[in-house]
Amino acid sequence: MDLLPIKDSNELGAAIRGRRHELKLTQEELADVARVTVRFVSELERGKESAQFAGIRRVLATLGLDLYVKPR
Repeated sequence: MDLLPIKDSNELGAAIRGRRHELKLTQEELADVARVTVRFVSELERGKESAQFAGIRRVLATLGLDLYVKPR
């Protein structure tokens, strides 16, 4: 998987949704394994900006995704 810059919460949500689809997981299954609510997963995938970082980390870890910060 290539590293792509994430410019906003919508792009992060799209990346999460895409990975969930690759893994053939429903939002319910992802929420259960990541220990978050289905509503949280839904709002995260739709780009809601007020999502809690701890929940985002759990979702990313469940999907096997890492978050990087690098200088431009």
